[in-house]
Amino acid sequence: MTDVVRTSKKLSWLLRHGAGEKGLAMTADGWAAVDDVLVLLGIDRSALDRAVERNDKNRLQVDGSLIRACQGHSLAGMPVTRPALEASWQRVRPTGSLWHGTTPAAVPAIRRDGLRPGRRTHVHLAPSPDSRVGKRFTAAVLLRIDPTELDVFEAPNGVLLTQHVPPGAIVWGG
Repeated sequence: MTDVVRTSKKLSWLLRHGAGEKGLAMTADGWAAVDDVLVLLGIDRSALDRAVERNDKNRLQVDGSLIRACQGHSLAGMPVTRPALEASWQRVRPTGSLWHGTTPAAVPAIRRDGLRPGRRTHVHLAPSPDSRVGKRFTAAVLLRIDPTELDVFEAPNGVLLTQHVPPGAIVWGG
């Protein structure tokens, strides 16, 4: 694993899951001071910039002296809130199907309860079946979602998000 990949993984973990544990001050929509992140991770600004630029899913966003993960935050132990994240994203009205990758073991619970974010703030959806964002790359099961009745948001990296996909919005067998 290269230093850039290692740094990118550390940044993603800190900004998506570890801010509370590490005591990183963060706004409700996920922004933290770059200087604070540099100190916590023991890296310099050039290492951070390289990791952000080369992140394969564009998970990280920098705006001057601030940095955040675009999406994918844990709900517990993080200072982010759903309303603040949603206010920072663009509300979209998809006209075609959306997609969600999962495992065969998850299908019975999904049939019963729909898609829930689990320990995350939102369910991740993809705009197409071959998208590199918004679904697990190695998913064994690809679910087609009818977004008609969903509140859908788009993060800056193109991932589509919603709080819950009810079972009736999942198109089974088609």
